[in-house]
Amino acid sequence: CNSGIGLEIAREVAKRGGVLHMVCRNFESAKKARAELITDTGNDKIHLYTLDLAKPREVADWAKEFAATHEKIHVLINNAGCMVHERKLNEDGIETNFAVNTLAMHLITTALLPVLQKNEDARVVTVSSAGMLTVRLDPNDLMHENMDPFNGTLVYSQNKRQQVVMTLWYAQRYDKVHFSVMHPGWADTPAVRSSLPLFYEQMKDNLRTAAEGADTAVWLAISKAAIKFPSGFFFQ
Repeated sequence: CNSGIGLEIAREVAKRGGVLHMVCRNFESAKKARAELITDTGNDKIHLYTLDLAKPREVADWAKEFAATHEKIHVLINNAGCMVHERKLNEDGIETNFAVNTLAMHLITTALLPVLQKNEDARVVTVSSAGMLTVRLDPNDLMHENMDPFNGTLVYSQNKRQQVVMTLWYAQRYDKVHFSVMHPGWADTPAVRSSLPLFYEQMKDNLRTAAEGADTAVWLAISKAAIKFPSGFFFQ
């Protein structure tokens, strides 16, 4: 949330007077981002939380506490992403990319649904990727134990496919909340530069800005027109 598309989503919501709850991994970076947003928008209703999404137990505990202490949540935006090119497991034996991209999204979304359902026009927006178009869903190897050699880019694509399928699954079961999932376009962000350096070098002159990458997510989060589309749709 403190850089790239997440920061630009926060900026646009703050400009419109929204109350922001930013969940970030690095508190110092988050503090700098908050200060920047306040300076740019004049909105100081920005709350920070430090959370490592690669640790499911911590994610579940945080989400449960947040839901218990907040009566209103109008929109949840799942934006955090991870592309690790080496297979790593956390203390629970869960592969890092899956933990951040898929499991954390599910834990937070399901924990906050009871609060979201109390509000009219509540929404959940998930930032996915068109990278998911390159793979079919593989529900039999979520930890990628059978992938040899391990390919972080393909794992990321699989995680993003999972997000799209899960969004439709939520939409079919929770009709009081509007769910959407989207591809932000190929944007120039710190994550793209670090995770896909070759792609970045080849495409850097043609990439969207982070602000342009955020536009669809912002529209899905706040526009009246967005909820006229069926819940569960993928936008790109």
